Amino acid sequence: MLQVFKFGGASVKDAAGVKNVCRIISRNNNNMVVVISAMGKTTNAMEDLVEAYFELDELAVKKLYDSIYEYHNQIVSELFEVDHSFNEKFDELFKSLWKRLQVHSSGDYDYEYDQIVSYGEMLSTQIVSNYANNISLLNEWVDVRDVIKTDENYRDAVINWGLSAQLGHKTFSFKNQSLYITQGFLGSTINNQTTTLGREGSDYSGAIIAHILEAEHLTIWKDVPGVLNADPRWYPSAQKLKEISYPEAIELAFYGAQVIHPKTLKPLQNKGIPLYVKSFIDESIEGTVIRSVEHQRTEVPVYILKKDQLFITISPKDFSFILEGNLRDIFSIFTEHKVKINLMQNSALNFSVCVNNIRQVNVLIDALKVNYTVRYNEDVELVTVRNYTTESIEEITSGKEIVDSQLSRNTARYVIKKSDWVFN
Repeated sequence: MLQVFKFGGASVKDAAGVKNVCRIISRNNNNMVVVISAMGKTTNAMEDLVEAYFELDELAVKKLYDSIYEYHNQIVSELFEVDHSFNEKFDELFKSLWKRLQVHSSGDYDYEYDQIVSYGEMLSTQIVSNYANNISLLNEWVDVRDVIKTDENYRDAVINWGLSAQLGHKTFSFKNQSLYITQGFLGSTINNQTTTLGREGSDYSGAIIAHILEAEHLTIWKDVPGVLNADPRWYPSAQKLKEISYPEAIELAFYGAQVIHPKTLKPLQNKGIPLYVKSFIDESIEGTVIRSVEHQRTEVPVYILKKDQLFITISPKDFSFILEGNLRDIFSIFTEHKVKINLMQNSALNFSVCVNNIRQVNVLIDALKVNYTVRYNEDVELVTVRNYTTESIEEITSGKEIVDSQLSRNTARYVIKKSDWVFN
């Protein structure tokens, strides 16, 4: 039996986490590919590093680089002896990163992002792989960029499935090795330029590898006991869902449920590969399984909150109607600036969207203003209630200032002014 395990950044945020991950792996004796994210909040730190690099802020670059080094060095010092051979390899990785930061920027932010941020996964997997070998958990480290091939759409690359499958079977042969450790989030073009698969794309990496190798199942290890019907950090009555169908899980991911990356489910569904979501904190907990089931919907409402949103209303300057031509033009601008729409609706004169308040939004708004009047609300949140009831809507909206709403057969969505969430 072949299985794929995926561990996120929280599971390897420190030396104790690395040791725990290795214990979990060691208790499963089947042929296995382990996919690992960058450690802790390293991707966030790497994104700050890219910003400083792109803005030619040398002092900030050095400060951020040193901080990232010290964080990883602390973990390495707790896992390896002072004179261990891995220490030299670790320093070489950071020298390579520093050398990359001295190269003059190409001016292409997305390209530079992928070349720099990718070091997070390269570091984490080298550390875990070498530590595992050090404790006789024998494994082969694989550079996933030699397997997952993509187009040149940096920061949200599209998979070349045929070529990736060929390379995957060749690389993960299991002839002389039963355990491989590799990176999530990353791929590369046919010219070997590093690409990334979209933020939080490591889950997707696990699904890609499970798909091309036709794994028995994929297990994603989280710091929660499974898929919950809400994030317990804002909805204290959250409860675990024991089983979810593929279609329902895809809907939840699409609306922003953070446990599963939106792209993850489809490659698994296409080959009927179950996805297990389990806790690395307590692996004895049953967790949640996502697979083909007769009941398509969850038995309880599911609450999804997306914070730090921008609600944008777009109107033609000539007061013409919002028709197909305008929509085509508007969507092309969003596509060009790689801003994803979380909610959309239109009236005769207005087209409104809710988007993440990210770096590209200001440039997007400037581009829209060329031909349209643009108004927007900052400090709003988007809450989605899937499989809603009258009681669940009342619970979510009571006392809130609603900017906009959208109701369909199974889903209620509300754009709400930012506020404290307090439940009785």
